[in-house]
Amino acid sequence: MEIALENAMPSYSGGLGVLAGDTVRAAADIRLPMVAVSLLYRRGYFSQRLAEDGTQTEEAVQWRVEDFLREESARVSVPIENRRVELRAWRYDVKGVRGFEVPVYFLDAALPDNQESDRNLTGSLYGGESYYRLCQEVLLGVGGVRMLRELGYTELTRYHMNEGHAALLALELLGEEAEKAGRTTIHGEDIEKVRGKCVFTTHTPVPAGHDRFPMEFLTRVFPGQTGFFDLKDASSADLVKNVLQAEQAYPDLQEAARAGASVNMTYLALSLSTYVNGVAKLHGEVSRKMFPKVSIEAITNGVHAVTWTSPAFKELFDRYISSWREDNYSLRSALGLPPEEVWASHLIAKHELFEAVHMKTGLNLDPDVFTIGFARRATGYKRADLIISDLDRLREIAKNAGKFQIVYAGKAHPHDAGGKQIIRNIFQAKKALRKAVPVVFLDNYNLEIGGKITSGVDLWLNTPQYPLEASGTSGMKAALNGVPSLSILDGWWVEGHIEGVTGWSIGDSRRITSSEQPPTDNAKEAESLYSKLEDVILPLFYKDRERYLSVMQHAIAINGSFFNTQRMVQQYVTDAYLR
Repeated sequence: MEIALENAMPSYSGGLGVLAGDTVRAAADIRLPMVAVSLLYRRGYFSQRLAEDGTQTEEAVQWRVEDFLREESARVSVPIENRRVELRAWRYDVKGVRGFEVPVYFLDAALPDNQESDRNLTGSLYGGESYYRLCQEVLLGVGGVRMLRELGYTELTRYHMNEGHAALLALELLGEEAEKAGRTTIHGEDIEKVRGKCVFTTHTPVPAGHDRFPMEFLTRVFPGQTGFFDLKDASSADLVKNVLQAEQAYPDLQEAARAGASVNMTYLALSLSTYVNGVAKLHGEVSRKMFPKVSIEAITNGVHAVTWTSPAFKELFDRYISSWREDNYSLRSALGLPPEEVWASHLIAKHELFEAVHMKTGLNLDPDVFTIGFARRATGYKRADLIISDLDRLREIAKNAGKFQIVYAGKAHPHDAGGKQIIRNIFQAKKALRKAVPVVFLDNYNLEIGGKITSGVDLWLNTPQYPLEASGTSGMKAALNGVPSLSILDGWWVEGHIEGVTGWSIGDSRRITSSEQPPTDNAKEAESLYSKLEDVILPLFYKDRERYLSVMQHAIAINGSFFNTQRMVQQYVTDAYLR
């Protein structure tokens, strides 16, 4: 689990990290007794620098752990190969709206007794090759459970794994159960006990997003544990066969390694969890197609309302909806806000965004011009360049329907050549469009920039390739600030979209009918985007501001009141944690 905290503490990357932070904040708000565990990334993710043509380069992040975290005295060791890797924990307390605190523990291997390669395991997020990643997951899963025990958390009732990165915690729990029974091998009764404690959330509909490691890596990491599972026990044998996705049963794990079997961390988590969910209703359907033998529910993601509401809207909500911080659902009363005050709050947020644009780029955007925002990780399926696929059409729309400008932000993974090319494409379009359609790209996308864009634009654009958007949360942040979305009907937008009421759709609604989806028609979807912008949205903004304000208020009242982590965490409590 990756935790998003202060901007200067780069221990996260992208939507899952931000979601984790929002989840912990919501747990603190509702006074849920929870503890979170992550790895401490001393070198963080990276700082993004963009050349004049949009070429991305990455720079190391420098930050002082002691400025943010408090070191605990607890120490545990984790076996890797034939070594013992020592871990310490650093603590950060997340305080809720009523003062309740949820501790977050960051595991750190940078200790003098560890050899240098082991110290580096808590160095970089997404750093290194596959074996390095597996060793990190050993520290997180096995080390995380051991550290919790050392810190006094011995009566935990649920262990919530987000993605397969933490799945090895289930093996540590199995070992604890076997030890209680006086055994060194795992039997069916251990599996049932551990399954009753674990909850698993899958966050990606892309098979490549699920970690797989060669069984040879596992036997290399745990050389003395090849007899960990009693393969004469039917339940243990079935578990191993399922995790390896093997046609046949293996007599032992060494033989599985010699045969070239691989461990699917998602299947490990799925097989040892009592409750499994996707992160939107549509994503639940996609996940059931991916894992047809598993019962998968859906709990739609949310965002932390107080964190992602701009200062101007916080002040407005405080005056008219006094309970909104403690009860996010009361934001449904936003329909009763004075429209002129909603617009005034929006203009303040827009001004703050444009100041940030000026500080970063030296450009002065016109606050009277309709502004579109797109800030997401730069990668192929998110299609940040869909709107710029026909530059002549964009010029025509700006000339005939009304001026508009686009604010972009987003990092590409250092190894994602396609994502880096998308950024260069945007810079080329920016140069070609010039003053006809001003385009800016803000480098080094982080929480602060993300918050300014989601609150300061007039329209949120989201163009994922269906059905690859598991949920998406950026549009939820925009909605809290009265910013409607124009989006492909994928992820959360399938649930949040009411045409012309909370925003607008690109293309038509689709259903998951089989594992084979027809190819995406980029040109058709781009034309839908252009038509909606030219014929509906821009005329509404410039010629019927009262109706546009109504859409803004419905975005807050319908989507802001529901798509928040307060509702999400409460749903996890009732559906997953207390079952």
